Formats: sequence, structure tokens, C-alpha cells
Amino acid sequence: MRLTALCFALWVVAVAAAHGEPSDAAVEEYRLAMIENIGQALSGARDLRDALNRQDFINARKAWIGARVGWERSEVFTSGFVPDLDEAIDAWPDANAGFHGIEAKLFGADPADAGDQADALVAHLAELDARIRTMQLTPQGLFNGIVRLAYEVGDSKVDGGESRVSGTSLDDMRNNADGIDCAYRDLFAVKLEAADKILADRVEDDVKWLKALLAVNELRSVDADSLRKASEALIVGLQAAAPELGLSAPALEEAAK
Repeated sequence: MRLTALCFALWVVAVAAAHGEPSDAAVEEYRLAMIENIGQALSGARDLRDALNRQDFINARKAWIGARVGWERSEVFTSGFVPDLDEAIDAWPDANAGFHGIEAKLFGADPADAGDQADALVAHLAELDARIRTMQLTPQGLFNGIVRLAYEVGDSKVDGGESRVSGTSLDDMRNNADGIDCAYRDLFAVKLEAADKILADRVEDDVKWLKALLAVNELRSVDADSLRKASEALIVGLQAAAPELGLSAPALEEAAK
């Protein structure tokens, strides 16, 4: 609920910037959402570490799942702006470190053996929590991040999911979609609507389509072919929107500048 309220506040700021590139104020307001998300991930990781120290594996699993929510919503910016920390925190399919290294043990046969990895996860998230407060966030980099994450959801994550051992892959994708929605709506939607309402409506419909396809009870109920089509449609729409937003065509691979 807090994230929804914060995203609405960001939309209000975006309205004021409707006739230009997303303003510094809009980007800084968006930073607040990222601070909240990373704070949630960090808090969950600390709870995870504490539960592991008590050998309370039930609550450790709950804390791991809770920490993932804030992290997955933040992936719009993590791979482009902090690739080093993104790799350390959430390398996938690597199951030797970060979230997935812990997941393999915590939800597998050796939950008591995840303590050192939990310590490292807390340290890396604490570093990210500090860096997000001062790093430069650019509209182009965030736009690229939306496109990259949309591609990831429709490509690699739909084929069995990212968090297979814990069974939370569907939640990962839902939280990715929430992150895409919030970033697009609060930084770019109003500007695009002013420039090309037909295209803006198309992009908005594609975001809604992506989220609707993930509103199922279990991962196996996701229509994978339709999800790929929704992801592709959103990417194509955003590529078309770039010049209307005063941005370059979105980059899928390069780190943000």
C-alpha cells in the first residue's frame, strides 16, 4: 500500500513535467521509491540473517521471500546503474552466492549452512542502500531499465521462473511488473500522453496486459506464449516512444550512463 501511495505522488510530479524530459524533481521523487524498495530488501535480509542465527528456518524462509519483493521491484535500475552489486546480490542462474545461493540451501537440504551467504547479502544490500541515496539516476538509464526488465520477464523468467527452489518465481515476475509499471507511469507516461496519446494508450494497455497475464494462481497457469507477446509488444511500444520522450532508443545490454 505504501508503494502505491508513493507511486501516486510520483505521478503528480510527472504531471508538472508533462511538456519536457522527466524533470530532476521527478527523478528524485522516483529515487524515494527505490530507497523504500531497497530498504525493504535490506530489512528482510537482516531478518533472514537473524532467523538463521537462531536456526529458525521457517521464519528465515519467510524473511527471504519478503526481501525479494523490494529487490524485484528495483530491477528497473539495478542492472544498469549498479551492475557489480546486481551480480553479487542476484546472479542467476548462479546458485553459489546472493539470493539464489541462499535459496538453494534454505529451501533445500542444508538450511543451516547459509549463514555466511546471508551475512554477505546484508552487506551488499547495505552498500546499495547507501549508494542509491546519492548516485546519479538518469531518465535514459531508467528507460533502458524498464525495457530490459520487460524483456527479461517475457524471455528468461517465463520458462520455469527464476526462483524455482523456493517456488516464488511467479511473485518475482509480478514484482518486476509492478516495478515496470511504477517507473513508466511516474517518469514517462504523462510526457508521452502529451506527445502522442495513441501511443501512450498502447503502452499503457501493454503494461496492463503484462500484469494481467501474471494474475494467476500458480506459475504453470501463466500463458507463456501470450506473456512473450505482451513483453515484445511493450518493448516495441517503448522503442517507438523514445523519440517522443526526447530519449535515445532503449539499450537492452549496456550499463546505464
